[in-house]
Amino acid sequence: MSGNGVMNGSGGENISTVEVEQALLSHTAVVDAAVIGVADDRWGERPKAFVVLGTGQSIDERELIEHVRSRIAHYKAPDVIELLSALPRNSTGKVQKSRLRERERANRAHAVTG
Repeated sequence: MSGNGVMNGSGGENISTVEVEQALLSHTAVVDAAVIGVADDRWGERPKAFVVLGTGQSIDERELIEHVRSRIAHYKAPDVIELLSALPRNSTGKVQKSRLRERERANRAHAVTG
């Protein structure tokens, strides 16, 4: 993924991570969201979302994906949404997507060797 918030995914179509994040944040249960590109055997790269829910909120992953699909093109919606208690941020409050990518690479390597 490039550093400009656009990933090449879904068969060469560009997907704006910011657009996907905004669609996620439009759901009343979501208070924070980050989207990164993760390796995909079929498409090369697909969006994966990391979401923080508001206090006392709960939502089914499928329901949240459908919410995103109702707001943007279906192919841009993430296939996987992982719930976190907080997103990793630097001292100025910016989401550290590099840490999310490192986590994904480690998880993928563990799944292949594990």
